[in-house]
Amino acid sequence: MSSAVTELVSHLIRPEILSLHAYHVPPATGYVKLDAMENPYSLPLAVREELASLLADAPVNRYPDPNPAGLKQQIRSLLDLPEGMEVLLGNGSDEIIQLLAMAVNRPGATLLSIEPSFVMYKMIATFIGMRYVGVPLASDFSLDLPALLAAIEREQPALVFLAYPNNPTGNLFSAAEVEAVLRAAPGLVVVDEAYYAFAEDSFIPRLGQFDNLLVMRTYSKLGMAGLRLGFLAGPAVWLNELEKLRLPYNVGVLPQLVASVLLRHHDVLLQQAALIKADRTELQAQLAALPGVEVFPSQANFLLFRVANATTVFNALKERKILIKNLNGGHPALRDCLRVTVGTAAENAQFVAALAESMR
Repeated sequence: MSSAVTELVSHLIRPEILSLHAYHVPPATGYVKLDAMENPYSLPLAVREELASLLADAPVNRYPDPNPAGLKQQIRSLLDLPEGMEVLLGNGSDEIIQLLAMAVNRPGATLLSIEPSFVMYKMIATFIGMRYVGVPLASDFSLDLPALLAAIEREQPALVFLAYPNNPTGNLFSAAEVEAVLRAAPGLVVVDEAYYAFAEDSFIPRLGQFDNLLVMRTYSKLGMAGLRLGFLAGPAVWLNELEKLRLPYNVGVLPQLVASVLLRHHDVLLQQAALIKADRTELQAQLAALPGVEVFPSQANFLLFRVANATTVFNALKERKILIKNLNGGHPALRDCLRVTVGTAAENAQFVAALAESMR
């Protein structure tokens, strides 16, 4: 590439974008894939046959329904949403994070979250030129509530994101502490429940109790990662404004159709989630029994653990065709930390055996 083009790129692209690295998704062909918090189980044959029949007649030559009321009503019914609450659909939760940030990004506005947490909060703030503030968690990955409340008082954030449970740590914060954040925050507080199916609590029933509370979920972790379907639930007065920013046709024909079928079989997906939770308990015990492994509590479908020389261990696992997530170097609190998705019982057994060999 000519120096003139390079100079033009450097001149036109914002400096904070030039300094970023694109979100990296490693190739996974040929690996036991335990890096992306996906549901490892296939759909039952009857459900797959139902999908095949439906998709054969899918009108892919037409634009999708721009406001799929039926799909929204399915979600409302499954959630048993309080009166006056609405649903906004997104292309995964990432799009919803971006909509929220764009909506409140007045000059000088701040997006605040905790760290370490979901990287897209900070990345999207950077994408749209919004000020970002991260508040460190306590050493045990719990909320440092005094520090968080002090930051809220000091920064007066327009938008706060709290992952519940948190990614990548896996823990569920105290509900009372989250409520304290809701009372203290001058702006919106979004409780991100991407891992709701594996956790023991939800803020959905609390919608309407706090004027500034919205709850965000994705169906990716439940078994629909390929559909990229997320949603935001909260008071209509908030969601009506966000709808103005949502791009038309953001959820395609096929995701709408498939999601509608799968939500009719929500009980099947929840049964798979229950199996994953049981496998998580077993995997946690197996990891804790390995010398030199410190594994952290989780209410998600993954486990965070710490080992000496984590990057070396990660590379050794890759050589054994096991792909997990290397978090070492991503944040000071995650020194020597790795994250593994809970797979099938057979995949988990392969991983534990490979980990033991990789640490020798």
